[in-house]
Amino acid sequence: MALLAGMEVPLIGSNDVKWIEVSVPSLYPAAATAVVSSSYPCAPLTKDAASCYIIGDYSHYIIWRIHESLPNALELIEISACKEFPRIGLRLIFPDALWPFAFICKDEVKSTAGNSYLLYALAVSGVAYLLKLRNISTYISCSFFPRSELVEFNIHTHPQVGAVTAIAATVGCLVIGRHDGSISCYRFGEFDQSPPDIMHELRDDVGGAGRFWGLMARVKSAGAVQDLIISEFHGKKLLFVLHADGSLRVWDLLSHVRLLNHTITIPTVTGASATKLRVGDADNTSVISLAILCSTMELDTQLVATVNLRFTLGEKINLSLEPSITTIPSEGQIIDFVISSKKLWILKDDALMFYDLFRTSDSTEEAYSYGLQDTFVADQLFHGVEHSSDDLIWSSHSLISSLKGQVVPFISSIFLRRLLYPGVHQTVALRETIQEYNKHWTDSEFQSLTVDDLKKEILSLIESETVAEYPLSVIYCWKKLCSRYFHYWCKNSRPYGLLVDSSTNAVGLIRKNSISMFRHLEDIELLINGVGESGSGEHDFVHSGLNLPDDNLDREVLFEVLRCSSSIRRQLGKAAVAIFYESLISTFTISSEEIVTCLLKILETGYSSSLKAVHVSQLGADRSWGKKLADHKNQRQFSIDMLLSLHALCNKATTGGRVLDVIENYLKFLVPRKTMDRLHSEAAFSINTLILVQATSQVAKVMFESTLDILLLLGYFVNTSGQVLMAHSDISRIQLELIPMIHEILAEWLILHFLGTTPSESPALEDFSSRLSSLHIGSHNDTKLWSEMLGTCDYTLACILIPNFGSSLEEHSYISSRCFPSPENIRSSMWNFCSWIIWGRTGEEKSSMFSRIPELVIILLRHGQCEAVENLLAIIDSHSRKEKISQSVQTTDGEWCMHLHLLGCCLLARAQIGLQETSKRKKVHEAVRCFFRASCGQGAYQALHSLSLQTGSSPGYSCNSAAAWKLHYYQWAMLTFEQYNLSEGACQFAFAALEQVDEALRLGNDTAEDHLFEPATAIRGRLWANIFKFTLDLNHYYDAYCAIISNPDEESKYVCLRRLIIVLCERGASKALCDGQLPFIGLAEKVKQELVWKGERSDYASNPNPYKWLYAFEMHRNNWRGAASYIYRYSERLRSEATSKAHQQILMALQERLNGLSAAINALHLVNIAYSWIDPQIDGFSCMDEHPSKKPRKFVNESSVESNEFQAQGLQYYINIEKMETEFLLTSAQYLLCQANMKSTCTGNEVLPSDVVDMLVQTDLYDMAFTLLLKFRKGSALKRDLERVFVAISKKCCPNGLGSPYTGNDIGKHGFLLTASEDETFIHSPHLTSHSTHQLSVNCQWEALEDYLEKYKKLHPRLPVVVAETLLQTDPQIELPLWLVHMFKGSRKAASWGMTGQEADPASLFQLYVGYGRYAEATNLVLEFIESLASLRPADIIKRKKIFSIWFPYTAIESLWCHLEELSNAGQMNDQCDKLKKLLHGALLNHLTLMKMDSHDALSSALC
Repeated sequence: MALLAGMEVPLIGSNDVKWIEVSVPSLYPAAATAVVSSSYPCAPLTKDAASCYIIGDYSHYIIWRIHESLPNALELIEISACKEFPRIGLRLIFPDALWPFAFICKDEVKSTAGNSYLLYALAVSGVAYLLKLRNISTYISCSFFPRSELVEFNIHTHPQVGAVTAIAATVGCLVIGRHDGSISCYRFGEFDQSPPDIMHELRDDVGGAGRFWGLMARVKSAGAVQDLIISEFHGKKLLFVLHADGSLRVWDLLSHVRLLNHTITIPTVTGASATKLRVGDADNTSVISLAILCSTMELDTQLVATVNLRFTLGEKINLSLEPSITTIPSEGQIIDFVISSKKLWILKDDALMFYDLFRTSDSTEEAYSYGLQDTFVADQLFHGVEHSSDDLIWSSHSLISSLKGQVVPFISSIFLRRLLYPGVHQTVALRETIQEYNKHWTDSEFQSLTVDDLKKEILSLIESETVAEYPLSVIYCWKKLCSRYFHYWCKNSRPYGLLVDSSTNAVGLIRKNSISMFRHLEDIELLINGVGESGSGEHDFVHSGLNLPDDNLDREVLFEVLRCSSSIRRQLGKAAVAIFYESLISTFTISSEEIVTCLLKILETGYSSSLKAVHVSQLGADRSWGKKLADHKNQRQFSIDMLLSLHALCNKATTGGRVLDVIENYLKFLVPRKTMDRLHSEAAFSINTLILVQATSQVAKVMFESTLDILLLLGYFVNTSGQVLMAHSDISRIQLELIPMIHEILAEWLILHFLGTTPSESPALEDFSSRLSSLHIGSHNDTKLWSEMLGTCDYTLACILIPNFGSSLEEHSYISSRCFPSPENIRSSMWNFCSWIIWGRTGEEKSSMFSRIPELVIILLRHGQCEAVENLLAIIDSHSRKEKISQSVQTTDGEWCMHLHLLGCCLLARAQIGLQETSKRKKVHEAVRCFFRASCGQGAYQALHSLSLQTGSSPGYSCNSAAAWKLHYYQWAMLTFEQYNLSEGACQFAFAALEQVDEALRLGNDTAEDHLFEPATAIRGRLWANIFKFTLDLNHYYDAYCAIISNPDEESKYVCLRRLIIVLCERGASKALCDGQLPFIGLAEKVKQELVWKGERSDYASNPNPYKWLYAFEMHRNNWRGAASYIYRYSERLRSEATSKAHQQILMALQERLNGLSAAINALHLVNIAYSWIDPQIDGFSCMDEHPSKKPRKFVNESSVESNEFQAQGLQYYINIEKMETEFLLTSAQYLLCQANMKSTCTGNEVLPSDVVDMLVQTDLYDMAFTLLLKFRKGSALKRDLERVFVAISKKCCPNGLGSPYTGNDIGKHGFLLTASEDETFIHSPHLTSHSTHQLSVNCQWEALEDYLEKYKKLHPRLPVVVAETLLQTDPQIELPLWLVHMFKGSRKAASWGMTGQEADPASLFQLYVGYGRYAEATNLVLEFIESLASLRPADIIKRKKIFSIWFPYTAIESLWCHLEELSNAGQMNDQCDKLKKLLHGALLNHLTLMKMDSHDALSSALC
């Protein structure tokens, strides 16, 4: 059985190559080549193929691949071990499918700049290609290969017998082996040759005539050519030919002379047929090793035969085959094999086998295997092992039942971390897996996903598949996803071939989608695997380097200890390690101590009782019963075996103490070694360093698991100490010495594994690390930031640390070498890297690994890895809590303070990067706690002062006392929190700094302030000012006010007060300023001055306006006059500054001015009438120039005419309520006119413009018009303006009249848009059915006329006459409304005064009728009153006589009669005039007769 000797180490980034596709043109049409090749076909492509060529002295590795799924494409990758893995490759697309062959060599001619390689290829159609290759980056995707750098040749132009079966090439020559055994050589390599198809056939004739180029002949040959190999020895190019009949021939390719013809037979195997040939390098003993792959008659069985070929040099080369043949049988398919320097490498589908041919002739005893990545990936994903997922289900349910709601995320975190593990994660496989869940991306979208994005997407898939929140469902979903992923991983990672560099003995593997190297196992790995697999481990112990006092007995004891620990691991399964690891590095609440306790309980008693209910509910009763019996049987068997093994172990060691001594020596062997190499140079980021990182993480995983096994074994020892009769002293030693030692070893390997496997995070655009980086903290001149690689799964934290890693120039120069390292070099250099991570550079004395952590943290922070730093320091914190007895961490040099300080910086940075508000606040609070703890720790002053240059906390600042240093530290923390707008944390450190000022001053001597480097008052003032700023940012206005009044620096106090007022104004916090929440004791005048100053320099439209705040501020303090002054000043600003604005702005300004005037009037009404006035020069403008930093706004005072006159005379101008009310009315009129889009000349002073009333009437604003008239007009002026207003209203009632302002359909066209809301309308007309300013209808106009005439005729009795006359003048045919006629007639009867009386009497109406030709109405009116007079009783004769003497309008009646006569004479209205004359004549006769009779009666009565 082969011993495991090494492991595959994947090259990170090799599976994410972006291909530049270039099409290769052809001169031979596909149809033509198909016709020719139909007679002479090449063999079709049946398998994947790949190989590697090492070009030049600089060791450029050119790797080519041909895929069975894409047979016409050839992929090329050019890599150098001293550079990072290339991100792009070249994919050449040929017209036809290719033979699984390619030859690449250096272009020695270099005829054109940039051409460095030659590529030989052959299509199955028979066309051979020779291409000149430049640097891959110079090609453009989707382009054509240049014809000038391409040569084609069709090998079927010369008829030959048999199909092509083998191909080989060298510089300038292409060799074809055919089915008939013939071998054709083509001169193929010169781009300027003509023709390019000269051929020579290698023949067995000895005459030599046919050995010249160009001569063609046919010769009898051996069996079909199986393989061709061209190799160069001592300047001679030899062609090795393997035929199907087993014959091996060697030709001198230059002279075409056959050097060897020998038939190889394998005596131990019958029916074997040779298929492949490999030729090794010639060594110093003149021996060439050959390896031949043979197929046997048995199914799936192959063998490799090795022979030695001796050669001697002279005039000609003499070759002879040694008789001994070594056969190496192999089960399964052999993919590739290589022989080099007496070493045979055989690649199978499940392992890489290694045979040292120099040491032995018995190959079966010297076989070593190298594990492939397939096994590692399956192990990581719990795939392919029986019950691997089941033990995760049951143990997780037993172990983390205390997590309750966090069970599912905890399990998901385990799988997700392993799925994205470097070497396990594969972009193509992951994308194909996610596509099965109907999740599709474009190439650019998927490539843009970061690690966090991938985690979110995968978790969303699992959540969508999870049926219920219990472990079984989520495990099933993860198992399903991982199974699909592993299928695609294997599909896209099929092994193609080996990569062997004989110059360095490096061995690699070319897969379909990746490339990897192989390393030797570490000593501890060999020891563990040797004990676990072979059962003895004798051979591995000898080479392990583990020193034991008594090698024989102690070795046996150690083997028994390792067997016991291996039994514990098998009993618990792989889930135990995964859960324990997750508890150490995750943020879940469960601790690693709980995990260990639960694991030990499972080892002793089996699974918990709560698991039985899970079995029944999830498996069913029958299966759960069977599971219970199987688990019980397995548990009993394990307990018995372990008890017997422990007894045997103690008996063999004779004492328990000796067992512990062996275990302690073994644990010391597990501690990361401190190398003695001095690291001189800095390592560049390259493929070699990536190999180093991956190898380190693999070893760290094994070391971590081995240490955990010992921890569980010792715990089991303690729990079963009564059964194995262990002494109490041994138990105490385990608990007090060995377990703390194990914890420290676990922490060290955990950190190494964490750094090597945790993907980096992509930094934010502007985060803590970028600012920290700008300080050039610990920077290296040659350090390069691969920002485009950060945030990818393949770029781990250790890759960030690599540029800072130094290598030994003497022994480990391969790190900077262009060549790949050998398996042994990888192993030896790994300890240097581990030592650098844990202990630092050689020569730097570190008390423990934790002294090294700050340096690593600084590097990671500089690259934005905040989350990783937080987790790393959390690991250290968790370990320190366990170190209750061990003295390794209990240092007094402030290391722990440095850790806390860096953790605080990390938490502070993470709080700025896309966290939710709850998580952000939590991070900030934790950061505050860390900084406070760091400042108060032992040795903090010295430790953090030494760290100041690296973290940016005021470099070079030196303090003479710890108190002064702490003050400085708190101020630094305060400024840091302020820098990221975290005012709450900054405020806490400001308060702490204030306390520290007092602490520093308590020294009680004259030098107290010298320690502070500035006066204490200045420090306090600055800190209180900062507290004010932070509390103000938090909207804690009262705390900000307290900080102001607590500030001992007067200048700073007033600056803060000014800032408070400005901020309150900007935030609209009027309640805090004006309602007494902030008392402003002794600061009220300053507040007013600041508000006035701000108001004068602010735009009048600013919201909120400082004048309003001043009004509220003064009103709250019962200063009514002051409030009125400020708000009146505001209205004046509005009047003077809003005139040139837009219409809507003017309207808003007028509304605001009305509000201001109303507020001023209301305020003055609260003052005694004797003092209800304001002095704007004192109260309003006195503070305008108190702040010289800004010039006040220019102000033009447009006061009333009277005030200007007073000021011109040098007298003081005062404003009382009456003047404010006058301004209010004028402003109201202006506001209403503005609403109606009427431009007014009203300026708001105390003079009423003549056109204002006209415009108000024109817009139907009658109430405001009459209000202004009553306010501004008296006596005859009032009557005159009233008549003018009623004339205008009357004309509106006659839309069709000659004098009307509206005619026809224009009535509805003179309305205006609505511009004021309901609460902004000051004058409400009863005739407005809505708050619109549309023109009133004619009916509404009549109603308005009636109402206003009834209301104002008392002020001017002639108004009805004016209205009637206007109506008749406007429309002579109009019928006067009845209410107007009644207004003339009044309620009086004819017996009272007749037709005379006031100005608007029936006589006036009669005169209007007559004057405007309304004769019928006039006659009727006269008749009405004559009849009324005649109807008086005889007893009222005196009254009738009296009335008759005063009322009868003789002149008007006479005029009426004359007009009727004129009309009658003119022949107009003869009938009507005659009728009216008759009526009038009759009425007058009757009236005169009655008057005569009354006269006689009156005389008679008098005589009596």
